Amino acid sequence: MINAKLHRKWQLPVRWFALGLLLVIALFGASPSGLAAEGDEAEPEYSRDGADACLRCHDEDSDFPVLSILKTPHAVAADSRTPFAQKSCESCHGPGADHAKRVRFGQERPPIPAFGKNAMWSEEKQNGICLDCHQRDQQMHWQGGTHQRSEVACADCHKVHVTEDPVTVAKEEARVCYDCHRNIQSEAHQMSSHPMKFGEIACSDCHEPHGSLNEAMLKEMTSNDTCYGCHAEKRGPFLWEHAPVADDCTSCHQPHGSNQPALLTQRPPLLCQQCHSRAGHPSIAQTPDGLPAGNSSGFLLGGSCLNCHSQVHGSNHPSGANLSR
Repeated sequence: MINAKLHRKWQLPVRWFALGLLLVIALFGASPSGLAAEGDEAEPEYSRDGADACLRCHDEDSDFPVLSILKTPHAVAADSRTPFAQKSCESCHGPGADHAKRVRFGQERPPIPAFGKNAMWSEEKQNGICLDCHQRDQQMHWQGGTHQRSEVACADCHKVHVTEDPVTVAKEEARVCYDCHRNIQSEAHQMSSHPMKFGEIACSDCHEPHGSLNEAMLKEMTSNDTCYGCHAEKRGPFLWEHAPVADDCTSCHQPHGSNQPALLTQRPPLLCQQCHSRAGHPSIAQTPDGLPAGNSSGFLLGGSCLNCHSQVHGSNHPSGANLSR
């Protein structure tokens, strides 16, 4: 009798407790065995207004204006592949309801999950957002590439909210690369260099920034194949070949720039004498006062070795064994 009374006494509170527990589970997504596991962080919610919530603050007068994105392929809502066909800005930046809500005076606004200042997500996770769409063709070798291993984020080089991404413009691309590659910037401004500073050639004409199976992230298999893309006349085949030319152009040339003519690593005859002995050959120029010294030769003035061996890259002349014609 007593047990029956106690059962009826506690029956209603237990039912209310079970109903409350089910309500908590429904609201917060906890499993029947308990709420979120210890250490798990609740995922922020998406804003109700989508891009309208972002554009109320990030207009043309904002410190971070984004209206130009409406002129880019990312904002084509009719294309199901684009971010604006899904959750607009939050497709890339992550759920932003906390960031977009009103905050009290003096209260710090919660950060956006990705790409913003003090973003919550790591660079690896941010890059994964880009690679969800951009992981084919040129981007297929990003994983394990030099930039990926150096923890370079896509947003470090690319600007998505502008009409024209500077890194995709030949005149601006090198400046983006120079932010990290200062040594290349120095070489590009030396006496002899490729016209990168004039925008006539871009870094991506030779290198694949998103990763490559080749040395130095070259687009082609070898440095020679890369050079032949513009300098096809040096390709050959020649009847008389110059061995260093067929081996590697960078044996003699510094591709990003040099203070020697024709991007040479050294001036002749010093460059030539790295392979060719000067013994028995007039390979020492005259002294500064113009008088011969030892076995010096006036033939080495001006073009030096190239005064005679003008076809240094190779010759097809029947008598061109010495690359002189």
